Amino acid sequence: MASHDRARARQDGTQPPGTTQDWSPRLALLVAATFFMEFLDGTVLTTAIPNISADFAVPAADVNITMTAYLLTVAVGIPISGWLAERFGARRIFCLAIAVFTVASLACALSQDLATLTLSRVAQGAGGAMMVPVGTLVVLRGTPKSELLRATAFLVWPGLLAPVLAPLVGGALTTYLSWHWIFLINLPLGVAAFVAALRLVPPSAGDNQRRLDWPGLFLTTVGVGALVVGLELASSHPDGPWAALSAAAGAVSLLAAVLWMRRARNPLFNLAVFRTRTFRAMATGGFVYRLTISSVPFLLPLMFQAGFGWTPIHAGVMVAAVFIGNIGIKPATTPLIRRFGFKAMLVFASLASAATFALCALLTPETPQALTFALLVCSGAFRSIGFSSYASVQYADIVPARLTSANTVSATLVQLATGAGIAVAALLIRVFDGLGTFPSDEAGPYRGAFLAMAALMLASTLDSILLPRHAGAEVSRAPAAQEPAPDVSPPAPAPAEGQPRPRPAGGPARRP
Repeated sequence: MASHDRARARQDGTQPPGTTQDWSPRLALLVAATFFMEFLDGTVLTTAIPNISADFAVPAADVNITMTAYLLTVAVGIPISGWLAERFGARRIFCLAIAVFTVASLACALSQDLATLTLSRVAQGAGGAMMVPVGTLVVLRGTPKSELLRATAFLVWPGLLAPVLAPLVGGALTTYLSWHWIFLINLPLGVAAFVAALRLVPPSAGDNQRRLDWPGLFLTTVGVGALVVGLELASSHPDGPWAALSAAAGAVSLLAAVLWMRRARNPLFNLAVFRTRTFRAMATGGFVYRLTISSVPFLLPLMFQAGFGWTPIHAGVMVAAVFIGNIGIKPATTPLIRRFGFKAMLVFASLASAATFALCALLTPETPQALTFALLVCSGAFRSIGFSSYASVQYADIVPARLTSANTVSATLVQLATGAGIAVAALLIRVFDGLGTFPSDEAGPYRGAFLAMAALMLASTLDSILLPRHAGAEVSRAPAAQEPAPDVSPPAPAPAEGQPRPRPAGGPARRP
């Protein structure tokens, strides 16, 4: 009977019994903290590569495999996480993810050679792959639309801060302690998160009848994995043909996955989520926005050090201005979205971000430090507004029955956009360096990359302009002033055969 109720709930768009809970800021903060650990460990190892290379007596270039293995495992593990949460219960999988991530962090710290460290990073990535989408699902299932902005305000900050703080955290731990502490610091945090998860995450029953779409999983995993490998090769070994071949194979595999899941009886993802315009905005303009924004923490330190001749500490302190902008504007993001709506804020954030990219291209070593710092603070503020807007609007019109699919697809695209941002930025640097567009200017290739990213950002602006005026109004309006919002989602599907038609609101169904 329970499985019948869950199956029926998935058909008619209602939420399965036992999957909702009251909105809990403490739960959202817990999930955000686990995200921060996962996002930070994706890039924090960069500063420790020379020390690991010396300890293991291997070339520094070989240590990069530990970062690639981690990012690849996270990317390919996300697609199955949604099914695991439905099959075994979100609470159980979320707690398991924290435990795996914490134990794997200890294994990383105890590693005595590169092979052991790489395998430990794979295990750590497996835990991270489950923490990101399942944690988000736990929060979203218990959040009413009127509180979605508050919930996403908690969930967005790890993705904003981790790339900016990673060089500072990694550099400090490696310099004053050792590279092992990059992983050891996760142990008390992981234990505390596990205990908190047992107390805060409500239990939810799994669906024993939920079958796994093996062909869809295989095609999706191969496609995402090949794309990630192609993006990594494009940034590290762009001269060879393997990057393009891997990316092409990934695209073909994902296309085959889409064709399969459109016909499968129990697909891995419900692709009907793309019929919702506000969710589709995340996959179009939102993908471009994240791609361009993700390039900034990569381009800025390189331009400051290789182009301006600054020390790593000087560059790191200046890049921290982006972090200040992220945090400083955060209390105002929700009021701004409630006041002006999603469409206006998305257009503004993308245009303002494009302007800051263009201004970054004009910076020189002689530019007053205060002016450079102020520009990066503004860039961080606009970045925060855009991230928060996309994170909220994508779920504004998603019905509960499609929430798991929407969440998993979103997490996968975010991972791909982040990798694509770094790969595209590295490719642009090489292109402008080869063209000699800025002769006798050490920072020239980076200026060209920033200008190209500014132009690319305008594609996100165009997509936002095409959004309906009241897109996501049910979410953006203040809870005390909720009014019936215009219907911006597609018409509801007809009831499945044998299912009763829904009664109109406001009265009993008419008798035939």
